[in-house]
Amino acid sequence: MRITEIYASVQGERAQAGRPCTLARATGCDLRCVWCDTPRAFTGGEERTLADVIAAVEQLPARLVLLTGGEPLLQRELPALASALVARGFEVMCETGGQHDVAVLPDGVMRIVDCKPPGSGETAKMFWPNFEGGRLRAGRDAVKFVLRQEADYNWAREVIARYRLDRQCEVLLSPAHGELDPRELVAWMLRDRLPTRLNLQIHKYIWGADAERV
Repeated sequence: MRITEIYASVQGERAQAGRPCTLARATGCDLRCVWCDTPRAFTGGEERTLADVIAAVEQLPARLVLLTGGEPLLQRELPALASALVARGFEVMCETGGQHDVAVLPDGVMRIVDCKPPGSGETAKMFWPNFEGGRLRAGRDAVKFVLRQEADYNWAREVIARYRLDRQCEVLLSPAHGELDPRELVAWMLRDRLPTRLNLQIHKYIWGADAERV
Protein backbone atom coordinates (compact mmCIF):
# COMPACT_ATOMS: atom_id res chain seq x y z
CA MET A 1 0.00 0.00 0.00
CA ARG A 2 1.13 3.56 -0.62
CA ILE A 3 1.89 5.52 2.53
CA THR A 4 2.84 9.19 2.91
CA GLU A 5 3.92 8.98 6.56
CA ILE A 6 3.58 7.18 9.87
CA TYR A 7 4.31 9.19 13.00
CA ALA A 8 3.46 9.75 16.66
CA SER A 9 1.46 12.72 17.87
CA VAL A 10 -1.74 13.37 19.81
CA GLN A 11 -5.18 12.84 18.36
CA GLY A 12 -6.49 16.24 17.35
CA GLU A 13 -10.24 15.65 17.18
CA ARG A 14 -13.27 13.78 18.55
CA ALA A 15 -13.66 12.47 22.09
CA GLN A 16 -10.11 11.10 21.76
CA ALA A 17 -8.63 14.59 21.32
CA GLY A 18 -5.43 14.98 23.29
CA ARG A 19 -4.65 11.27 23.55
CA PRO A 20 -1.28 9.99 22.28
CA CYS A 21 -1.91 8.61 18.82
CA THR A 22 -0.09 7.05 15.88
CA LEU A 23 -1.15 8.44 12.52
CA ALA A 24 -0.75 6.32 9.40
CA ARG A 25 -1.40 8.56 6.41
CA ALA A 26 -2.23 6.89 3.11
CA THR A 27 -1.30 8.53 -0.20
CA GLY A 28 -3.85 9.54 -2.82
CA CYS A 29 -7.27 11.17 -2.74
CA ASP A 30 -10.12 11.34 -5.23
CA LEU A 31 -11.46 14.58 -3.71
CA ARG A 32 -10.10 18.12 -3.89
CA CYS A 33 -11.82 19.89 -1.01
CA VAL A 34 -11.31 23.65 -1.03
CA TRP A 35 -10.10 23.69 2.57
CA CYS A 36 -7.89 20.57 2.42
CA ASP A 37 -4.93 20.87 4.81
CA THR A 38 -2.93 17.88 3.52
CA PRO A 39 -2.59 18.25 -0.27
CA ARG A 40 0.93 16.82 0.07
CA ALA A 41 -0.77 13.42 0.51
CA PHE A 42 -2.37 13.59 -2.94
CA THR A 43 0.71 12.15 -4.66
CA GLY A 44 4.08 10.63 -3.90
CA GLY A 45 4.35 8.45 -0.85
CA GLU A 46 6.10 5.11 -0.67
CA GLU A 47 4.93 1.60 -1.47
CA ARG A 48 5.10 -0.42 1.75
CA THR A 49 4.02 -3.93 2.55
CA LEU A 50 1.31 -4.63 5.07
CA ALA A 51 3.88 -6.20 7.39
CA ASP A 52 6.11 -3.14 7.12
CA VAL A 53 3.28 -0.75 8.02
CA ILE A 54 2.27 -2.88 11.00
CA ALA A 55 5.88 -3.01 12.19
CA ALA A 56 6.19 0.78 11.91
CA VAL A 57 3.04 1.27 13.98
CA GLU A 58 4.23 -1.19 16.61
CA GLN A 59 7.51 0.70 17.03
CA LEU A 60 5.65 3.84 18.16
CA PRO A 61 4.35 4.26 21.73
CA ALA A 62 0.62 4.90 21.28
CA ARG A 63 -2.06 2.20 21.35
CA LEU A 64 -4.50 4.51 19.57
CA VAL A 65 -4.07 4.49 15.77
CA LEU A 66 -5.69 6.77 13.18
CA LEU A 67 -5.78 5.57 9.58
CA THR A 68 -6.13 8.70 7.48
CA GLY A 69 -5.03 10.27 4.23
CA GLY A 70 -5.45 11.39 1.58
CA GLU A 71 -8.30 8.96 1.33
CA PRO A 72 -7.42 5.72 3.14
CA LEU A 73 -10.22 3.68 1.55
CA LEU A 74 -8.53 4.03 -1.84
CA GLN A 75 -5.93 1.58 -0.52
CA ARG A 76 -7.01 -1.99 -1.28
CA GLU A 77 -5.11 -3.34 1.73
CA LEU A 78 -6.60 -0.86 4.21
CA PRO A 79 -9.29 -3.20 5.65
CA ALA A 80 -6.69 -5.92 6.15
CA LEU A 81 -4.36 -3.44 7.88
CA ALA A 82 -7.17 -2.32 10.17
CA SER A 83 -8.04 -5.93 11.04
CA ALA A 84 -4.42 -6.78 11.78
CA LEU A 85 -4.01 -3.78 14.09
CA VAL A 86 -7.22 -4.55 15.96
CA ALA A 87 -6.07 -8.16 16.38
CA ARG A 88 -2.85 -6.86 17.94
CA GLY A 89 -4.77 -4.92 20.56
CA PHE A 90 -4.67 -1.45 19.01
CA GLU A 91 -7.60 0.93 19.23
CA VAL A 92 -8.13 1.82 15.57
CA MET A 93 -9.93 4.72 13.91
CA CYS A 94 -10.34 5.38 10.19
CA GLU A 95 -11.20 8.83 8.86
CA THR A 96 -12.66 8.82 5.37
CA GLY A 97 -13.91 11.60 3.12
CA GLY A 98 -17.31 9.95 2.85
CA GLN A 99 -17.18 9.14 -0.86
CA HIS A 100 -16.63 5.39 -0.29
CA ASP A 101 -18.56 2.67 1.51
CA VAL A 102 -17.38 2.40 5.12
CA ALA A 103 -18.92 -1.09 5.39
CA VAL A 104 -15.62 -2.51 4.11
CA LEU A 105 -14.03 -1.63 7.47
CA PRO A 106 -13.90 -4.30 10.18
CA ASP A 107 -16.39 -4.05 13.03
CA GLY A 108 -13.63 -3.27 15.52
CA VAL A 109 -12.68 -0.01 13.76
CA MET A 110 -14.16 3.39 14.66
CA ARG A 111 -15.50 5.00 11.50
CA ILE A 112 -15.21 8.77 11.07
CA VAL A 113 -17.09 10.00 8.00
CA ASP A 114 -16.21 13.52 6.88
CA CYS A 115 -19.45 14.71 5.25
CA LYS A 116 -18.75 17.34 2.60
CA PRO A 117 -20.94 20.50 2.65
CA PRO A 118 -21.25 22.76 -0.41
CA GLY A 119 -18.34 24.92 0.74
CA SER A 120 -15.99 21.98 0.20
CA GLY A 121 -16.77 21.83 -3.52
CA GLU A 122 -17.22 18.04 -3.30
CA THR A 123 -20.79 17.45 -2.07
CA ALA A 124 -21.79 15.63 -5.27
CA LYS A 125 -19.31 12.81 -4.56
CA MET A 126 -20.74 11.81 -1.18
CA PHE A 127 -21.76 8.14 -0.76
CA TRP A 128 -25.05 8.74 1.01
CA PRO A 129 -25.74 5.07 1.89
CA ASN A 130 -23.06 5.49 4.57
CA PHE A 131 -25.78 7.21 6.59
CA GLU A 132 -28.26 4.39 6.10
CA GLY A 133 -28.50 0.70 6.85
CA GLY A 134 -26.50 0.44 10.06
CA ARG A 135 -23.10 1.47 8.73
CA LEU A 136 -22.74 3.92 11.65
CA ARG A 137 -22.81 2.69 15.24
CA ALA A 138 -23.74 4.62 18.36
CA GLY A 139 -20.94 4.96 20.87
CA ARG A 140 -18.23 4.18 18.30
CA ASP A 141 -18.53 6.14 15.08
CA ALA A 142 -18.81 9.80 14.10
CA VAL A 143 -19.87 12.06 11.26
CA LYS A 144 -17.90 15.28 10.90
CA PHE A 145 -18.84 18.44 9.00
CA VAL A 146 -16.13 20.99 8.21
CA LEU A 147 -17.88 24.33 7.78
CA ARG A 148 -16.70 27.50 6.04
CA GLN A 149 -19.82 29.65 6.45
CA GLU A 150 -23.38 29.71 7.76
CA ALA A 151 -24.70 28.26 4.50
CA ASP A 152 -22.60 25.15 5.17
CA TYR A 153 -23.94 25.01 8.72
CA ASN A 154 -27.56 25.21 7.52
CA TRP A 155 -26.89 22.47 4.99
CA ALA A 156 -25.33 20.27 7.68
CA ARG A 157 -28.29 20.88 9.96
CA GLU A 158 -30.63 19.59 7.23
CA VAL A 159 -28.50 16.49 6.64
CA ILE A 160 -28.39 15.75 10.37
CA ALA A 161 -32.18 15.98 10.56
CA ARG A 162 -32.82 14.00 7.36
CA TYR A 163 -30.73 11.02 8.44
CA ARG A 164 -31.26 11.48 12.19
CA LEU A 165 -27.50 11.34 12.53
CA ASP A 166 -27.51 12.30 16.21
CA ARG A 167 -29.41 9.06 16.91
CA GLN A 168 -26.86 7.00 14.99
CA CYS A 169 -23.51 8.29 16.20
CA GLU A 170 -21.52 11.28 17.44
CA VAL A 171 -21.97 14.35 15.21
CA LEU A 172 -19.10 16.85 15.01
CA LEU A 173 -19.11 20.39 13.66
CA SER A 174 -15.67 21.76 12.79
CA PRO A 175 -15.03 25.38 11.79
CA ALA A 176 -12.67 25.53 8.82
CA HIS A 177 -9.48 26.76 10.47
CA GLY A 178 -8.88 30.43 9.76
CA GLU A 179 -12.16 30.83 7.85
CA LEU A 180 -15.00 30.43 10.34
CA ASP A 181 -14.76 31.85 13.86
CA PRO A 182 -15.58 29.06 16.36
CA ARG A 183 -17.57 31.60 18.40
CA GLU A 184 -19.97 32.07 15.50
CA LEU A 185 -20.43 28.33 15.13
CA VAL A 186 -21.13 27.93 18.85
CA ALA A 187 -23.73 30.71 18.66
CA TRP A 188 -25.53 28.91 15.82
CA MET A 189 -25.44 25.60 17.68
CA LEU A 190 -26.92 27.16 20.81
CA ARG A 191 -29.52 29.10 18.85
CA ASP A 192 -30.76 25.95 17.11
CA ARG A 193 -30.25 23.58 20.06
CA LEU A 194 -28.42 21.33 17.66
CA PRO A 195 -27.49 17.90 19.14
CA THR A 196 -23.88 18.08 18.01
CA ARG A 197 -20.41 18.62 19.39
CA LEU A 198 -18.00 21.45 18.58
CA ASN A 199 -14.86 19.90 17.12
CA LEU A 200 -11.65 21.95 17.10
CA GLN A 201 -8.44 20.61 15.60
CA ILE A 202 -6.28 21.00 18.67
CA HIS A 203 -3.08 20.07 16.85
CA LYS A 204 -3.41 23.32 14.85
CA TYR A 205 -3.64 25.31 18.07
CA ILE A 206 -0.62 23.50 19.52
CA TRP A 207 1.77 23.57 16.54
CA GLY A 208 0.15 25.99 14.10
CA ALA A 209 -2.03 25.51 11.05
CA ASP A 210 0.84 24.86 8.62
CA ALA A 211 2.86 22.39 10.67
CA GLU A 212 3.31 18.91 9.18
CA ARG A 213 3.58 15.52 10.88
CA VAL A 214 1.71 16.73 13.98
